Formats: sequence, C-alpha cells, structure tokens
Amino acid sequence: MIEVAPGSLAVWSDIGCPWSHAVVWRLHDARRRLGLEDHVVLDHHAFPLELFNSEATPRPRIEAEWPVARVLAPRAGWQAWAAPDHAWPVTMLPAMEAVQAAKRQSLAAAEALDRGLRRAFFGESRCVSLRHVILEVATEADVVDVALLAETLDAGTARGALYADWATARGDEVRGSAHVFAPDGTSAQNPGIEIDWRPGGGEGTYVVTRDDPDAIEDLVRRAARS
Repeated sequence: MIEVAPGSLAVWSDIGCPWSHAVVWRLHDARRRLGLEDHVVLDHHAFPLELFNSEATPRPRIEAEWPVARVLAPRAGWQAWAAPDHAWPVTMLPAMEAVQAAKRQSLAAAEALDRGLRRAFFGESRCVSLRHVILEVATEADVVDVALLAETLDAGTARGALYADWATARGDEVRGSAHVFAPDGTSAQNPGIEIDWRPGGGEGTYVVTRDDPDAIEDLVRRAARS
C-alpha cells in the first residue's frame, strides 16, 4: 500500500507529461479555492516515463497531447515549443531528481520547484534537462534554498529517491502519470479525467471523454480531513 502522511496527497507523475501538468495545476487550484493551502501539501514522487518506455522525451506525442490537456487547465501555462529544436529536453530525469532534492528541504520547496519546472517546460519552452535552467527555476521559487539544492544535485544524493520511486511505480498500485493518493487509501489516476485516442486525420487525436473536476476537490478534502 502506498503510504501517505496525514494532510498530504502523494502525487506520482512525470514532469514532461501534459496530463500531469493539468492535474497538478488543478490540485493547486482546488486547494486554493477550498482555502486549504495551510492544511494540505503535495508530496511529489517520480513516475519516469522515459525509464518505463526506454525512450527520450517524445516530442511528437507530447505535441499531440498538450493541446488537449490545455483545455483541462488553460491557466496552467502552455505554449507550443518555441525554442530551437536542439534545445528540446530529451530527458526529464534531472528535473525529477531536482524535485526529490528539494524535498530534502521541505515538501513546500519540492512543490514550488515541481510547479516551476512544469511551467518552464510547457509554458516557457525552457530546457529543464539542464542544471543551470533547473537552478534558475529554483531561484524563481522563494521557498527553495538554491545553494543547498545545487549542493544536493552535485552530490547526487537525491538520485536514489528517484530510482526508488521508479521501483515502487513498477508495482501494481501506481498506474500512470499522474496518479494521486490520499491518506485514507483513496486514489485515482488523472482524477475525474478519461482520455481516448481516436484514429483519423493523419495520426489521430486525443479526446477527453469525461471530465469531473469534483474528483480533484474530493481528494484535497480527504487529505485535509486526515
């Protein structure tokens, strides 16, 4: 069973996953709207898709997914990739490792860095594979000790946490990016959202077949009640 501390939600995701960008934004937004920002914290875990799929960050797939995911969370920060092609981040492992490194400071620091890195990639076309970009994003998050983060990254001491998450995610409980777990055992992959792939028009397209925002609010309330 996935252990979740009272007052928290465990979020398993890949920073380069458009669906998880939408889900994480919705979690932040629901917590704010419910007035529970001081009562619920997000505990981020890595679901490294590139390790599951043995491939680099798949630009064609992401570019097919993000316009649909954007409809689910239009204010999360989205834009078509605007940087040079050679700046496309082929790996998200350094960014996900950085979030685990920030978690050594606090869950709040990890939260802020995770959200900043998602916005940097999806909304600002920044190469979050690079150390200096990760640290720039950390500088933009007031709650992150950037010097300590750099030391932790350079020592590699948070890398084991990323691979431990991957080992857990290869089990039966975590089903994809993003999968959210509440302290009472309730969990949902892409809470309230169902997505289908429909062929046609070239390679086909993704379609949201169900969208229930109340599912996100329910998880936040469950964490608060714990």
